[in-house]
Amino acid sequence: MISKIYSSCLLGVDAYEVTAEVDIGSGSLPGFNVVGLPDTSIKESRDRIKSAIKNSGFSFPSKKIIVNLAPADIKKEGALFDLPIALSILSTENVIDFTAVRDHIFCGELSLDGRVKPINGALPIAMAMKKMGKRAFVLPKENSKEAATVEGVEVYPVSTLKEAVNFLNKKISIEAERFNVESAFKRNSKYKIDFSDVKGQEHVKRGLEVAAAGGHNVLLIGPPGSGKSMLAKRLTTILSEMTRDEALETSGIHSIAGILPPNKFLIATRPFRSPHHTISDAALLGGGANPMPGEISLAHNGVLFLDELPEFKRNVLEVLRQPMEDGAVTVARVANTLTYPAKFMLVAAMNPCPCGYFTDPKRECHCTPFQIQSYLSKISGPLLDRIDIHLEVPRLKYEHLTDKRRGEASEEIRKRVDRARDNQGKRRREEGVLFNAHLESRELEQCCVLDKEAGELLKLAILELGISARAYDKILKVSRTIADLDGKETIEAHHISEAISYRSLDRNLWG
Repeated sequence: MISKIYSSCLLGVDAYEVTAEVDIGSGSLPGFNVVGLPDTSIKESRDRIKSAIKNSGFSFPSKKIIVNLAPADIKKEGALFDLPIALSILSTENVIDFTAVRDHIFCGELSLDGRVKPINGALPIAMAMKKMGKRAFVLPKENSKEAATVEGVEVYPVSTLKEAVNFLNKKISIEAERFNVESAFKRNSKYKIDFSDVKGQEHVKRGLEVAAAGGHNVLLIGPPGSGKSMLAKRLTTILSEMTRDEALETSGIHSIAGILPPNKFLIATRPFRSPHHTISDAALLGGGANPMPGEISLAHNGVLFLDELPEFKRNVLEVLRQPMEDGAVTVARVANTLTYPAKFMLVAAMNPCPCGYFTDPKRECHCTPFQIQSYLSKISGPLLDRIDIHLEVPRLKYEHLTDKRRGEASEEIRKRVDRARDNQGKRRREEGVLFNAHLESRELEQCCVLDKEAGELLKLAILELGISARAYDKILKVSRTIADLDGKETIEAHHISEAISYRSLDRNLWG
């Protein structure tokens, strides 16, 4: 007899339907084979499933068992097929009727005593169920609220294999999981940090506001202890609030990686990821033997912060270039190609020299000009091309440290950022350009209209200050964002002047 139970598996961030087909032969020696490109964890499931069935009070057939995970041309990974395989085996013994669950998806890892253990990726599977034509999702209790964030899917939590069997045989009833998405979204959209916590550094805070408004990547340069990390962490609090779709998309990626916070099944604040400088290129991009999203995908819709930028390996920094352009990362494998989303703002921080005190008025720098130049040159030109704003972060003065007044709140800054983003969206939404940082060179002439004084100032900067051609486009983009913050359609001289002040690392301006 052949039975079929439907499950699902992940390929990148997308889920696809998998059919667990079981055939039990008669008159042959007992055996248990799994085919359909299973990985090691699935092959090892034979003993788990056998013990789980027996310890749940059911008899395990002493016959030749063949399990096929279709489609057979896609590699299957993970232990989430334990539950559907066990149910399919029981179905061949007429313990359950598989024809009654054709519109169900089953996922779950089994322990030896029959308990159903949680899995990774329940949320993206639930999101893909409508495409599969399935309406009900039976999965571990720990994953039920996560999956219930998707509207239109009935989620039934089970704790044991026996409970799943009794539910399918209608011996017990299980209430579909309910989750108030609106309430959770509102509750989880609050940040624990705020820009009002930052003392002084008004120029830097203004620069980060410009960056947030235009989607510009930022480089923070300053001595140790000047507050670079503190400022970077608060950038997410002034970005536009996440939409429902962005929250689901971001939560899905974190679900695949197995890092959704406990009791927080919907991420409604923009992610902030800060990998250590010893990270490998595979951990940053994603992939591996069992492909998983990397740090740049975990920062999707948020901020990727690289502290001590020159300390990162050169090859690690270079692999960032293409994802920053495309908003996605493609991981090629022999059998298939995976694509992970990676739309993030890059914020990097570094010292001005190896010892860190080149620009510090209170500490003497002992680095030679050659050492400083060598240190700065660790950042390649192509990567620097993708960073629009360079901000010097000076050491805080005593009067700022002791000032009891709180700075401007993130909420107030975010209102200005939202208005500026609305102006950008209206201007280029039809072409798919939402932020000034993404303007192509051919679009600058149309979008960046300068008045006479602004044009003269930009010409002077190029001729007298040695502004490079590379920096020219960056200045236009940033000045366009500053004008949007001012609500001006034409770029004025003071917009150009402020934009030039954000290019301190250009070789002719530094040192």
